[in-house]
Amino acid sequence: MFYTDGKLQYPVRVETPNPIFARALQQAIGGVEGEIRVMMQYLFQGWGSRGPTKYRDMLINTGTEEIGHIEMLSTAVALNLEGAPLSMQEDAAKDGVAGAVLGGMNLRHILSTGLAATPENCNGVPFNASHVYASGNIAADMYANVAAEATGRALAVRLYGMTDDPGMRDMLSFLIARDTMHQQQWLAVIEELGGDTAQLPIPNSFPQSQEANRFSYAYFGHRTDKRFPMGRWTEGASLDGKGQFEPMISEPLGEAPSLAPPRPDGGAQREQLQGGPANPAAANDATRGGAPNLA
Repeated sequence: MFYTDGKLQYPVRVETPNPIFARALQQAIGGVEGEIRVMMQYLFQGWGSRGPTKYRDMLINTGTEEIGHIEMLSTAVALNLEGAPLSMQEDAAKDGVAGAVLGGMNLRHILSTGLAATPENCNGVPFNASHVYASGNIAADMYANVAAEATGRALAVRLYGMTDDPGMRDMLSFLIARDTMHQQQWLAVIEELGGDTAQLPIPNSFPQSQEANRFSYAYFGHRTDKRFPMGRWTEGASLDGKGQFEPMISEPLGEAPSLAPPRPDGGAQREQLQGGPANPAAANDATRGGAPNLA
């Protein structure tokens, strides 16, 4: 069950409304780096969490915080849209600047919501939940969460640089600070679980003796000149301390694939069912309508 008291988690104010910045803020709402994504990710991870209940409680608590971030950003979008031009013909004719602003706006802010936010990114693409990761593996989910907060913080920093409005910068500074905390939070879970060494490889419950161990720590090279981008990943002890990195030229270890012919009722061409013409000349003759050469 969720509750609200109707108040914003942090003050949101706009001194100079900017409809184009309202469009940019949509990325922080419904973009792949945005708050809808992390809200759903943390909540679904929490709702499906098995094991110690403290992890479930922590995830749901943080997912609930992210609902508040969406509320803040949606308010910021609405405030930035106040005074936006609504008529291409009248406003653009009277004021070239207004026409330019209108051309740069997300027109759904006018047409679909009456100057309010939408659950989509800055290009008007609806949020896609395929970017929500909830694997049921606590360590895998924590790494996914660190990545989500890192890209979210990068986005917030870029938005901060796009505006000189004091109110917007104040709100974004709060969101950036929360991204900092959440990165630390998810890494703290990994440390509490035993640290990177204990958690890798993920899942650590699968016995590595059943892996093809020859390839567990080999960096495959696919360049035709057989050169490797050498680095920490090509030499020395593996990060989990269970092997040694080594460069290895990737070579075909299997044969060319051989598939059964198509099923007669599978919708293939007759030539596929028959295996195709016996030789190119026959194919050319058949294409030209001439008699095939059977000699």
